[in-house]
Amino acid sequence: MILVSIGILLVIFIINVIPAFMPPTWILLSLVGFNFHLNNYNLAILAILAAVASSGGRAVLAVLSSKILRNKIISAKTRENLDILKDNIIKRKNLTKSFFLFYAFSPFPSGQLFLAYGLTDLKLSLAIIPFFVGRLSSYVFWIFTSSETSKVFDLTSVKFGTYFGIYFILGQIFAFYLVYLMAKINWKILFDEHKLRLIKKII
Repeated sequence: MILVSIGILLVIFIINVIPAFMPPTWILLSLVGFNFHLNNYNLAILAILAAVASSGGRAVLAVLSSKILRNKIISAKTRENLDILKDNIIKRKNLTKSFFLFYAFSPFPSGQLFLAYGLTDLKLSLAIIPFFVGRLSSYVFWIFTSSETSKVFDLTSVKFGTYFGIYFILGQIFAFYLVYLMAKINWKILFDEHKLRLIKKII
């Protein structure tokens, strides 16, 4: 069981470093809950370690986004544009923390969110701490619910592969477009004049 747990946590960390087209962590934990009847102690330990692994993976993703995309790929003009967004986010720290907390409660993928966050070069603690709290709570829910459900229903015929269909792929592509759009928006004009304008190019 220890080796299985280490393997699960390693997989969780890796899939959270990759920004897209990876299975959500909550699905993997639900599978664990379906196949292993965990007591409350083991459930809590698994949820905590999974939240650490997923938050750590997203932190690495944000750092890579900052070091590679922001510092080496996008232009200096685009970085200046994103710095305007960064300054306004800093002014709204509590709102930003609340957003990451409530987003972490949801089952929605967060890869592109941290990819975009890395582009702003904001401090990781602003996002990771509330994200960890939210993910921990949601993981407890998913593991407990799946474990208890498996005791009542036969779930051997459940096909989780259907999750990765055309809608999943289109959703991931759309999320990447939103990251691109974030970099394209002229944030100075938006904040100062409340008008939506796009910069010509970001690279």
